[in-house]
Amino acid sequence: MSDQATAPPVTTSPYDQVGGESGIRRIVDRFYEIMDTDPAAADIRAMHGADLAPMRQRLFEFMSGWLGGPGLYRGCVVGAHRGFTIGVAERDQWLSCMARALDDAEIAPEVREMLAKPLFAVAEFMRNG
Repeated sequence: MSDQATAPPVTTSPYDQVGGESGIRRIVDRFYEIMDTDPAAADIRAMHGADLAPMRQRLFEFMSGWLGGPGLYRGCVVGAHRGFTIGVAERDQWLSCMARALDDAEIAPEVREMLAKPLFAVAEFMRNG
């Protein structure tokens, strides 16, 4: 029997599947570009300050660890959102921006599909209103 026949299948983390650090940066940058310019995302944009750079970094850090890469985020993601009313509309705006960002960052369709339910779960978990 050859080594290839007995070797376990090679798997990669979602972090690797989105392109690692550079892929996550593309996704996050595009996410905030969409959120900042699309009137349909006005409710979630209003939850942020004028300077989106700090939030870009925090979302990058969160997504890095969440996707199986380096655990960079040191805060409490729920606590960070506690001061805002997040309902179905805000959840859906966030999900729409993220779906578009994944598409625009040219993340493979099968990876986008794989991430759809977990991203929904994260967004739903943030709901408090």
